[in-house]
Amino acid sequence: MRLTNAWALALAVASVSTVNGFQSSASSPRVMNSSMRVSATMDEAAIAEARAIAVNAMSFADVNKLTYRRLQRECKTLGLSAVGTTAALRGSLLEHHGLLREETVVEVPKATAAEIEELCATEGVTFCDESDPDFDFKSVLSEVMQKSSMGHWKAATRKLKTLHKKYSAPERPVPREAYLAVLEACGADRLNGARASVPARKILEDMSTFEYAIPAELANICVASSLGEGPGGTHDGFGGIDTALAMVAAVEASPEGSSILTEASYGRLVTALARDGAVEEAELVLRSMVVEKLFTPPLALFADVAKAAAQSDDHTEDVLQVLTYAKAAGYELDNIAAVETGRELLASGVIAAEKMDNLALGLRLLTAAAKAEGCAPDMGDDLVASSSSAAQRACTLIHKRAIQKASEDNNWKLAVKLLELMPRRGLKPATSVWRSVLNTCCKNEKSRKATAILIDWVTLANEGKAEKPPISIFNTVVNTCEVCGEEELTVKVLDIMKDTLVDGNIITFNIALKRLSKTGNVAGCEGILIGMLNEGIEPNVVSYTTAIGACAKKGMKNAPAASMWIERMRSRNVPPNYHTYNTALAACLDGKLESTFVAAKLATEMLADADFEIACGLKGSVNFKSTLPDAYTKVLARKLMKQLRENWRSGDIDMALAKTTTRVPLLKLVDFEKAIIEAQKTEIQCELPEEEEDEKDEADDQEYEFNLLKEMHDDDHRTAMV
Repeated sequence: MRLTNAWALALAVASVSTVNGFQSSASSPRVMNSSMRVSATMDEAAIAEARAIAVNAMSFADVNKLTYRRLQRECKTLGLSAVGTTAALRGSLLEHHGLLREETVVEVPKATAAEIEELCATEGVTFCDESDPDFDFKSVLSEVMQKSSMGHWKAATRKLKTLHKKYSAPERPVPREAYLAVLEACGADRLNGARASVPARKILEDMSTFEYAIPAELANICVASSLGEGPGGTHDGFGGIDTALAMVAAVEASPEGSSILTEASYGRLVTALARDGAVEEAELVLRSMVVEKLFTPPLALFADVAKAAAQSDDHTEDVLQVLTYAKAAGYELDNIAAVETGRELLASGVIAAEKMDNLALGLRLLTAAAKAEGCAPDMGDDLVASSSSAAQRACTLIHKRAIQKASEDNNWKLAVKLLELMPRRGLKPATSVWRSVLNTCCKNEKSRKATAILIDWVTLANEGKAEKPPISIFNTVVNTCEVCGEEELTVKVLDIMKDTLVDGNIITFNIALKRLSKTGNVAGCEGILIGMLNEGIEPNVVSYTTAIGACAKKGMKNAPAASMWIERMRSRNVPPNYHTYNTALAACLDGKLESTFVAAKLATEMLADADFEIACGLKGSVNFKSTLPDAYTKVLARKLMKQLRENWRSGDIDMALAKTTTRVPLLKLVDFEKAIIEAQKTEIQCELPEEEEDEKDEADDQEYEFNLLKEMHDDDHRTAMV
């Protein structure tokens, strides 16, 4: 038997298994009970992508290219465990897709005892093997330690990989000291600018697999140094969030791993996740820090996660969870505004509240900020509102919506309080906000509060911090002061209006007319109308009706003057409406026969206008232009006929003559009810002049003015008064 045949019988091929890095893909013999499980964010896009990959057969190279979080997503999608080291997750996927390489064994020929004896016959030659069977292992190990001590981390990593793959065995594993030496070389200079992140991650996973204790200092250096400021938490394209997460999983799976990583390492990971937009993963790590590890993370950490959640439309509500974690960590919302990071956290809460339309939450957070001490000379809520443009916008919208809601609920006190808070918080109320609060106060006849708000508005406008109030606002406040009998406030508001806007408009003059009309000052009303004409402002139907109202004041009735005003308004091409006629008829109820004659004349004119309206229809607003008698006209007509009866009973006029002349038009007004119903159904039957553009614009003002009609005399006399 030849010697070469003996060597062939003695040799066998060792089994080969799939290797990723330094270790086998098999799971660690240690059961992983990590205190923290960082699950991948399974958003719709990621799930769709994972399912598409799962349906299509993945190659060995495809699996090896997946990052740590992608591996977790794939495992979750396929129903596999998503917890473990990178190698364990890859091994699960390879096994699922049938890509795991099986052991190959070379059959060794079996020899008989006689053949072995013949093979070993040396015929006088003696062999003695004095070589060290562990020489190669020790040699490579020595090179590993030498390269590590010199700081040559790349060479040390390659040698360690060779040592593990070619020379290690279950009974002769790579010693812990070798891993630590290479890990120290990799960890120098912040993982050599994060370029050594992947080798460090593989070493940590190997040590975890073989249940080697990992020094806390090295573990924290590796996790923190693998994270940078670049996309995905990388540093010049090296390291990143996936590498750091894999390191954390490996460290926590090692002996006593749950207490190795410090608060700072977890915090750096949370910050990187938040900046990368991985809100759910950042929240999971943050929750683990607070709930499971009982850490008290700095407010900056909560602020980073809350800011990321507030900026995301899909995770806005998660800001509330972050605020809950902050309270669980021992922070009080009423005090955190004293520091900048606390204000950033509250600002994110306000932004989220605005997006969710949770007005109560937004106002509560601002109130909490206002209670914080140590913000002098500013207030905490002011600093929160001005912390960013997004926060300022959210605060402004929250106050605006809250004021609108309070106005809808007719809660003038709340509306005023919110308005007063806006300038103090550095917010600029819009004109619509001022108008809403003032209208609510005026609606509730709070003339003094409305005047105070108007003065504040004018003051801010003079300082350039707000737009000037429009004239309609002054008119509303003046009218409220008139209704409440606040004469001094009325004069004050009119003076402020004159200083702010120089001149008023027709509504302002009508309000002044109303003041004089209430006192029955006919001459004063005439002076106002002349002043309007001198200012180039044409009096409208409301102006003349209000002036006629001065003639209907109880105890000061003046029928001839009322008739004269109707003639004057006709001469100015301002046709009277039924409000005007009713007011003039009310001015004739003074018991005099001459006033009854005037009333009959007015009734005749009203019937003529009504007949024309019935024949030709009406173009424009019924409330502003119609002359058809209404129910109140009938009441006035009956009172005037009663007055005529008293006149003939007293001998002032012959009864027969009165019935055939003076009473006829008044009686027609009483019997006009059926004609009113038919006239309202009548369509336009003849040509009417087109409504001018100015008249269309004036209709809006007249609607406001007619809504302010008040009683000017007793006995339910409905006289037009603005």
